[in-house]
Amino acid sequence: QVQLVESGGGLVQAGGSLRLSCAASGRSFSNYAMGWFRQAPGKEREFVAAVSRNGNANYADSVKGRFTMSRDNAKNSIYLQMNSLNPEDTAVYYCAAKQAAYGNDWYQNSNSYDYWGQGTQVTVSS
Repeated sequence: QVQLVESGGGLVQAGGSLRLSCAASGRSFSNYAMGWFRQAPGKEREFVAAVSRNGNANYADSVKGRFTMSRDNAKNSIYLQMNSLNPEDTAVYYCAAKQAAYGNDWYQNSNSYDYWGQGTQVTVSS
């Protein structure tokens, strides 16, 4: 069982930056592939980024070059550094975890994930 708690959301002006954190409880965090998703009002939840057990990160095209995802297994945490934010990035951001058999595995489909955080609101004003 894994519990996930996001933090770091808030209100920022367009062009600004935020850093989201997701802290995981439970054992064997290093065995989990992790993901960030977001959901804007009236829209479906969408993939933002994912990191494999060995730390390789992958990104949605909409955030590539602006967002950086990382993990710190010693702190049971993942991070999402978000730069050059624009109003289209406004959403509730969720972290998710899935136990992965292989170090290189990462997951883009939200249905693949077993555990979810409660979400943190990010609002970007124009």
